[in-house]
Amino acid sequence: MLVLALTSVPRVGLAKDTLIWVLRDLPPLTIADGPQQGKGSIDRLMPLLIAGMPEYNHQLLHVNRARAMQMLLEPTFTCDPTLLWTAERAKHIIFSIPTYAVISNGMVIQRRDIEHFTPFISNGTVDLRALLASESIKLGVVAERSYGPVIDLIMKSAPSDHVNTHYGNDAVGSLLQMERLGRVQALLSYWPEARFQAVQQGIPVEDLAFFTVKGSPKYQFAHVGCSDTEQGRQAIEIINREMRVLRQTKLIEFYAEWLDPQSRAQYLQDAKAFFQRP
Repeated sequence: MLVLALTSVPRVGLAKDTLIWVLRDLPPLTIADGPQQGKGSIDRLMPLLIAGMPEYNHQLLHVNRARAMQMLLEPTFTCDPTLLWTAERAKHIIFSIPTYAVISNGMVIQRRDIEHFTPFISNGTVDLRALLASESIKLGVVAERSYGPVIDLIMKSAPSDHVNTHYGNDAVGSLLQMERLGRVQALLSYWPEARFQAVQQGIPVEDLAFFTVKGSPKYQFAHVGCSDTEQGRQAIEIINREMRVLRQTKLIEFYAEWLDPQSRAQYLQDAKAFFQRP
């Protein structure tokens, strides 16, 4: 009788799996501290996405890029909402549909140093391959970050003694300070991210210049990436369902709010064509 009584109890008390969301400090997508904490475009997306995934408990965990990748490659139930797709990552990580478009990474330098880069710049675009081959600068990069297929390929052949790889949580902010002190002469970053971090570091934005990289597309598409486990594969199906709506109704506007007025107008115009395909 006891067994019959127990089996007749509704299974409402069963524990849900906990999905761990790894978030790195990547303003203006995610902002981990300061007066604008939690106001990044992905920060604002997460409550909406989580609300559409009641199948799970959710935990937000702020880590650096290297730790996030480590967790994604382990047999855990972990997802990252800010990943660029690469063929190497796709061997071990399950990716969602494209969820948002960002203005591609480029090179940030101090305006006072522009003359040094003039031979490698044409119409606002830098020939990064030729610049690195010249071995005339030291370039700052963030550890474990993908800068997109064009830049990633260039960086594979970059002379290692002319690249400074930063592993810290506040990598871009620290690299901007290193640039100011002359320890690196340029760094790779998203321009909105560099502008945000410059303000945080007390560096006048007008002292910086941004150059797109020769061969890189205007925009890069990010994805949600989850650990390649049964749980991760099931979660991606739900994420795809939710993001087909959220990427057009919310996230485009969330990201555009962080752009300078000129870039914002162009981005919103271009955004009409971002997700024409399912």
